[in-house]
Amino acid sequence: MPAKGATKTRIEAPAEEPLAFSGVAVEAVSRAYGRTQALERMSLHVAEHEVVAVVGPSGCGKSTLLELICGLQQPDRGTITTGPAVLMPQRDLLLPWYSAIDNASLALLARRVPREQARAQAAPWLQRFGLGGFEGSRPAALSGGMRQRVAFLRTLLAGKPVLALDEPFASLDAITRAEMQGWLTHVLASEPRTVVLVTHDVEEAVVLADRVAVMSSRPGRNIADIDVPLPRPRRRTDPDVVALRERALEVLGVPG
Repeated sequence: MPAKGATKTRIEAPAEEPLAFSGVAVEAVSRAYGRTQALERMSLHVAEHEVVAVVGPSGCGKSTLLELICGLQQPDRGTITTGPAVLMPQRDLLLPWYSAIDNASLALLARRVPREQARAQAAPWLQRFGLGGFEGSRPAALSGGMRQRVAFLRTLLAGKPVLALDEPFASLDAITRAEMQGWLTHVLASEPRTVVLVTHDVEEAVVLADRVAVMSSRPGRNIADIDVPLPRPRRRTDPDVVALRERALEVLGVPG
């Protein structure tokens, strides 16, 4: 029988798999769009509460991988076992006519939680996320970093143990991006989740993740797993961070 709370693709979970599985196991997954092979025998394993960053060339199937993990697509071959997962796309996709607190509460509202109850649940989180005083502000009145915090809070309040983050800080300027990376590290320390983070920024991957999975060019597959056994928070100028960044770039075939 499948593990309690797990989402299965194609085959049943092994009998020895623990209950309430909240990791991710991608086994030899392939996915094509017509004649375009996006993924070919892609495998990835993420333990409960582990943060794994996925890097690779543009078009190698990273976003497809996240959508497969979240059940938004189905693989052509292979299996995926995951705890309930939610996707945070690159764009914040905040509703412009909703306030910050209502945008953050969207997953609760979608489950038919009464609006006032949903706002009551979201309000203390807005304070924790540094958004106190902006509860009634609409997205146009928020900075890029604040919008991303609202989007992340919306993702967190979906109540899923697995977070699939697709380039969450790509649209931000360098200073705001660095601030958001530190903020995310702090949030995940206090509210652990299993995280699969797709990023084009190898340095960001090393700063944020417990492990970096390097994908090949299309069709994408996992060609290297690089452990990041460094204490948090991490400084991007730290020699160990720089060395791991150079290692990942070397695997990608990119000059440092």
